[in-house]
Amino acid sequence: MKNFSNYNDFSRKEELHFESKAVHGALGTEPLTGAVSMPIFQAVTYRHPELGQSTGFAYSRLENPTRQELERTMAILEGGIKGFAFSSGQAANMAVFSLLNPGDHIILTDDIYGGTFRIVGDIFGKYGITHTYVDMSDLEAVKAAIRPETKMFFLETPTNPLMKVADIKAVSEIAKSIGALTVVDNTFLTPYFQRPLELGADIVTHSSTKYLGGHNDALSGIVVVKDNEELAEQIHVHIKSHGSQLAPMDAWLVLRGLKTLAVRMDRHNENAKKVAEWLRSQPKVKKVYYVGFEDHKDYATTIKQTTGFGGMISFAVDSAETARKILKDVDMIMFAESLGGTETLITYPTTQTHEDTPKDVKEALGITESFLRMSVGIENVDDIIADLDRAMNS
Repeated sequence: MKNFSNYNDFSRKEELHFESKAVHGALGTEPLTGAVSMPIFQAVTYRHPELGQSTGFAYSRLENPTRQELERTMAILEGGIKGFAFSSGQAANMAVFSLLNPGDHIILTDDIYGGTFRIVGDIFGKYGITHTYVDMSDLEAVKAAIRPETKMFFLETPTNPLMKVADIKAVSEIAKSIGALTVVDNTFLTPYFQRPLELGADIVTHSSTKYLGGHNDALSGIVVVKDNEELAEQIHVHIKSHGSQLAPMDAWLVLRGLKTLAVRMDRHNENAKKVAEWLRSQPKVKKVYYVGFEDHKDYATTIKQTTGFGGMISFAVDSAETARKILKDVDMIMFAESLGGTETLITYPTTQTHEDTPKDVKEALGITESFLRMSVGIENVDDIIADLDRAMNS
């Protein structure tokens, strides 16, 4: 009986460009049958040939061929030694924060996703792990937040939803100087546009529900470890002990999404730039948050460490009434949470993505009742703009 889990990745993979790696994945084809699309191995347990021998699989909480293909593919795309696929982005972050011990301190991006805010404060706070939120685009503020017990820096870049950009290489160097880990949430840009591990980060996380899956049909999360076998083993122990691994069907959906990641990200990028420029021309729009503007304060950092700007835009309008009108009157664009799918979605962060963030913190950041976030899809951009125009100005 063949050992599926020990099959080598197909030859010459390192010579391929990103787009080809995303299409062909780790194994290229399923080795036992030659299936071009990795099958959904909807199995819980696996038969052993005899005592002391294994096919490489025993129980799907530990290993599953479909999930393994996704994990190996993500390790290849991010440039790490080991990938892990979780049941959600939140489950992925839970595993990363579980690397900390009581008494440790973590420094995080100040306008971080509300779910991460909840994890750090409500869950890990009661275990004696402390935290500080800073503007990670301000390196002096980052340095000032360091304590003797600081063990981790957790970055979103660009941030959700204010689109601040942190210098990953610079923050990673600061972290290394004190023996701390750097973790980068790469959800917004994906490895197609940004490679945090190559810039010095130790771990990359994703809500792969978003751009990696890309179709709003699979809840999932990813962790990739750069080169530290001990860290990888700790994540492995977490996932097999907590039972937070991704199911085979969802792993297959994310694998299928990865095959079109490059072409989708190019269209998201192209459309978002045009929508952001149109929004800037509108009298009712007071500010547009978009990393692709040359006058964005972090533009120099962006072009230094990325190859694209992504599909995310936030904007503030002239009143809460205008914001409510847009949310009510959009037609093709959908008022819905999440991001990164083929459809254009618009979200109201103050009561949705950042519901658990204290009101005073939100208002200080600018996440007010007149603030909206948009995930620009891959539809015809003229249709996106026409729908916004009608909803905002009719």
